[in-house]
Amino acid sequence: MSRVIVVTSGKGGVGKSSVSVNLASALAFSKFKVCLIDGDFGLKNLDVMMGLENRVVYDLNDVVEGRCTIEQVLVKDKRIDGLSLLPSCKSLSFENLDTEIMNSLIERLNKDYDFIIVDSPAGVEKGFQYSASLANEAIVVVNLDVSSLRDADRVVGLLMKKGINTINMIINKVNVDDIEGARSLTVEDAQEILSLPLLGIVYDSHDMIEANNRGVPIFLNNQHLLHSCFVNISKRILGQQVPYAKYKKKSLIRRFFYS
Repeated sequence: MSRVIVVTSGKGGVGKSSVSVNLASALAFSKFKVCLIDGDFGLKNLDVMMGLENRVVYDLNDVVEGRCTIEQVLVKDKRIDGLSLLPSCKSLSFENLDTEIMNSLIERLNKDYDFIIVDSPAGVEKGFQYSASLANEAIVVVNLDVSSLRDADRVVGLLMKKGINTINMIINKVNVDDIEGARSLTVEDAQEILSLPLLGIVYDSHDMIEANNRGVPIFLNNQHLLHSCFVNISKRILGQQVPYAKYKKKSLIRRFFYS
């Protein structure tokens, strides 16, 4: 049985899709079979971020309407053995999705994959609700700012209402200088506000943007600090004990949340 994990966030712009791509890459690099589903139906961008857009022949809409099989729609990443993408479609809307078809699709993937990662649309609208309904675990991606954490808190409540009790957090775009200079909230603040287990942090880096634009996941650069970030996160998902980075604590939490 696969672990089906929805990766979500309370607001857009936190880097959720970047996390999904690189987390899936890290798990596949650890010799697990991973299927990454682009759950942002109607927008689709994971194929571009992974550099696979020219290899997409079919998409999710073709599977839903019976024009191809699940095996035909999956795009295997030749750079990392065991990693496949199920691309979305710009013409597909949530209103046209049949829940039974999607659930049967997940059941079919369960037989062949260790992990199914569903990259959910940001926010709490229909896209999020639909993606969450496919999963049995969730990862909430946040930044160290007030609006991100407040919106994420609402997402956590909705996930729990859907019966998803395994909910973890990844803090993305972490700027150590801002933390130590008391210009942002801290990692500890985020943990206190959301009360979620921390899978790890991903440092802020312009290299992530460049990697996304080039279609080469930053994880593939094993000399980059972000490679290590995703290695550690994947180890924690697998239950391994990995120490966290330590920061000087100059918390702004009282100012923003308790003033």
